[in-house]
Amino acid sequence: MKDPSAAPQRIPIAGVIGCPIAQSKSPQIHRHWLKTYGIAGHYIPMHVEVCDLKTVLETLPKMGFVGANVTIPHKESVLELADLVTDRATLIGAANTLIFRKDGKLQADNTDGYGFTENLRHNAPTWDPSSGPAAVLGAGGSARAVIASLIEAGVPEILLSNRTRVRAERLKSDFGSRLKIFDWVQAGNMLDEAALVVNTTSLGMIGKSELRVPLDGLRAGTVVTDLVYAPLKTSFLETAEQMGCVTVDGLGMLLHQAVPAFERWFGRRPEVDRATRAAALR
Repeated sequence: MKDPSAAPQRIPIAGVIGCPIAQSKSPQIHRHWLKTYGIAGHYIPMHVEVCDLKTVLETLPKMGFVGANVTIPHKESVLELADLVTDRATLIGAANTLIFRKDGKLQADNTDGYGFTENLRHNAPTWDPSSGPAAVLGAGGSARAVIASLIEAGVPEILLSNRTRVRAERLKSDFGSRLKIFDWVQAGNMLDEAALVVNTTSLGMIGKSELRVPLDGLRAGTVVTDLVYAPLKTSFLETAEQMGCVTVDGLGMLLHQAVPAFERWFGRRPEVDRATRAAALR
């Protein structure tokens, strides 16, 4: 007989916090996994203004939330509100994953770098981190996650260019001598010796200007990836594909970065497969 004094089991709830939030594909991904694995749980999008962030984070655990993803503009702010911050979130300077722990503490993590390297390993399995330099375009928050993951993977040198050179220099100061800075007008020169080329900027995204870096230096077999996933195949990737490069779109990074969070919140490590990809695009 069930003990009437036993506390009822809570249905775990997670979600994604941002401002705006309607564009997020995270609900489609996590809901797909919840349904696929028959897990009693929920994942919801939450539009949260900057002025309400602290109050929301204090309230969510009381409502049964086990965690949340975080997107623009809150990824940096949550570090100041968290009780515990993982080393990788500290290094990147931003968090995309929050865990509301049973001891009442708020833990902040960043799985973007994990998602980036897992996307490459699954979709460009011939890429060897030690095979040569990586050329990175952009120096924003996404670039920080990418650079941290490339260093951890063992890439020998990272060639970095950004439209505003001072931001690139700041990354070199944070990450060390493995980074080499190029002026934006010379960004095309990085590609000659790169084994991997990564666009971390929003250039090429629907509604944004095109990425106009000269791509003549690309060589057949070079791995080229774009963090933009709307459109799935940017002009940058189309050109690289025509030149014989191995191209990887940005959707896989979004899918793989969601894996550790889902496992932590719902107790099951999900698989990124064709059905997951289809769910994100639905």
